[in-house]
Amino acid sequence: MALKFIVCLIAGLGAGVGTGLAGLSAAAVISPMLITFLGMNAFDAIGIALASDVLASGVSAYTYGKNKNLDIKNGKYILASVLIFTVIGSYISSLVPSHTMGGFSVAVTIFLGIKFIVKPVMRTENRNDLATSMELSVEELKREERIKKVKSFMAGIPIGFICGFIGAGGGMMMLIIMTTVLGYELKMAVGTSVFVMTFTALTGAVSHFSISGALPDLASLALCIIFTLLGAQVAAKFANGASAEKQNRVTGIVLLVLGIMMVVASRL
Repeated sequence: MALKFIVCLIAGLGAGVGTGLAGLSAAAVISPMLITFLGMNAFDAIGIALASDVLASGVSAYTYGKNKNLDIKNGKYILASVLIFTVIGSYISSLVPSHTMGGFSVAVTIFLGIKFIVKPVMRTENRNDLATSMELSVEELKREERIKKVKSFMAGIPIGFICGFIGAGGGMMMLIIMTTVLGYELKMAVGTSVFVMTFTALTGAVSHFSISGALPDLASLALCIIFTLLGAQVAAKFANGASAEKQNRVTGIVLLVLGIMMVVASRL
């Protein structure tokens, strides 16, 4: 029981920090931690991770919203396609061998850590401002908006699939899409990302538990939810007062350390 508490504490707090700081799915950290250190079945670990992600993302979205860093109106287009493919991803994940999913989750965690440290996601140019500066007509501006909506919907397909398949809410992909396609600055992208992930995580968790027909270890579930929520609250408040570069660096270090810990543990 002591080992379970320690693992869930580290996994939950680490996942919550990733969610609150950069809009990453808490599941990207919790799933590989439970698989690596507790030997939990990958499908059950993903269900616990997604359930932990619901409250953590919701609280983070609320915090970003209070600081006016949340765009619900435009986020709905990504949300629509993400929800559909989260269910599909959850079903397919039940057919994949546990060790395959576990190894992939660890690799994603390490990759995200390095990505944030080496190449932070900073503010990008706003497409609407660019269009206005080029003196495009009203019709052309409307066409640009329609294209942006279609791209957002299409981009939600792989995000939703990843959410259901490996328990990761596609936070990194959403961050890239929102800063490049939608022209959000970092804090707005993170706030909108965690808003979307609240619903994708809920859909993924429900579909996982429905497919398995049974609940996972309740102690691990409760501990992960509590610690993830705590970490997300603290991190979201910090992020809204920190610079974009500091957000990226701190999140990258946290994920990289967790990833290395999981690799070392798996070799013991």
